[in-house]
Amino acid sequence: MGCLTTHVLDTASGRPGENIHIKLFRMSGETAELVMEARTNDDGRVDGPLLEGEAFTVGEYKLEFSVGDYFRTRGTALPDPAFLDIVPIRFGIADAAAHYHVPLLISPFGYSTYRGS
Repeated sequence: MGCLTTHVLDTASGRPGENIHIKLFRMSGETAELVMEARTNDDGRVDGPLLEGEAFTVGEYKLEFSVGDYFRTRGTALPDPAFLDIVPIRFGIADAAAHYHVPLLISPFGYSTYRGS
């Protein structure tokens, strides 16, 4: 049975992105249905899968990471407005039996992601 997981790494400090608020949406065209919200732990991970079991279905999804709040609470000097505040990652799940891992690498001025394992 498949599942969806994530983690966040702060590449500016070389540390896990802890206590970052994450929202997961199921997409239908441009309509977003909130599926769940979570916060990363001290290791930059969510304590369990974001989706699994019957909730893990083929479709389009979007993750939103509140990285601006994360950098502000760490005391990082940011411009006003911040260059990055909410980082959205829109992706598709094509195989409900697979493990989809969507990591996020962040700094105050850039981010990257990929399908991990």
